[in-house]
Amino acid sequence: MPTKERPPVSRRRLGLVGMLAAIALIVVVTIGIRSREEANAKLREWTDDQSIPTVAVASPDAKALNPTLDLPGRLEAYYRAPIFARVSGYLKSWNADIGARVKAGEVIAEIEAPDLDQQLLQARADLASQQASAKLSEATLTRRSSLLASNFVSMQEIDERTADLSNKNAAVKAGQANVERLEALAGYKKITAPFDGVVTARDTDVGALINAGGGSGPAMFVISDIKKLRVYVSVPQTYVPAIKIGAKAVITMPEYPNRTFAATVEASSQSVDVASGTTRMQLGLDNAGGELMPGGYANVRLTLQRDSVPLHIPASALIFNQNGLRVATVGVDDKVLFKAVTITRDLGKEIELASGLSPDDRIIVAPPDGLADGDQVRVAGAKGKPAKVSEREDRKG
Repeated sequence: MPTKERPPVSRRRLGLVGMLAAIALIVVVTIGIRSREEANAKLREWTDDQSIPTVAVASPDAKALNPTLDLPGRLEAYYRAPIFARVSGYLKSWNADIGARVKAGEVIAEIEAPDLDQQLLQARADLASQQASAKLSEATLTRRSSLLASNFVSMQEIDERTADLSNKNAAVKAGQANVERLEALAGYKKITAPFDGVVTARDTDVGALINAGGGSGPAMFVISDIKKLRVYVSVPQTYVPAIKIGAKAVITMPEYPNRTFAATVEASSQSVDVASGTTRMQLGLDNAGGELMPGGYANVRLTLQRDSVPLHIPASALIFNQNGLRVATVGVDDKVLFKAVTITRDLGKEIELASGLSPDDRIIVAPPDGLADGDQVRVAGAKGKPAKVSEREDRKG
């Protein structure tokens, strides 16, 4: 069976098909190029978008975190008297041991001083001799004066006798003063308490050699009045203006962990110790019950009185490098601006500032590494005014 021949395709039709194929190819290529450009643009936009760090911001809080200041202190007796001997000798007896309560004027020890006793006997004998000489000189002057009218004696002799009597009287006064001095020293053979108090130290015993004065050894006794105590505390210079005379304080002691004691600021040294940068302050503490002991350690909580409430920020916001201590803030254009700050107190998670920020600043809570002035940032979350530091902490809690 003979095969039928297909009719020949016209050249015009072939050209039309080729043109359509070329147009389709051009369209496909154009769409591909445009899709790639759009993908590149989106990738570039995404990359640029990712390069801008997202940061959390907060405003400095003016709420007072901690209006008190805790410092170590030391208790001292309100009155304390080391007792030294005024005469040399040997300790004859003592009547009060450590812990004994004594009254003012009570004899607590007695010194045996034989040398002083002999000096007193000699001084009294010398005084008696001087008094006798003065009495004789006075009698002689009286007799010579009675003979002056009969010219048996000259005026020169009367003058000499008068001068002799004056010398003898002066010697009597000197001898009397010497006797009184030695009698006063003899009175110091009995050691007495200067005021009502407690014997907090005794560093002598019967038979011990006693040297007069306070520079040759420890005190024989120490008497302390512990009905009221002084509390000494060293306050850093920064806080001195915030602690006023008359301010109240709370004292805690390690031996009484569940109790507190009230104290009052009584005095300030009004000077700064160069070595420590602190000012010594004195507090008065009532101890009528005698529960607290002088020399003991105490924790002192002082109430701060400030004219203005300081700002505080999270500790994570601080940046310390070669440029010093700074905080990164975000301006109205969402660009970074670093500000130098000064710390007043480090409270752990919070930092109390003395200067450098205002309440309207937006600080970066946790600034990323490599952040520089003028960098663009994105503020996380945020529409409206950023939360205060304390509000953020409340949300976390």
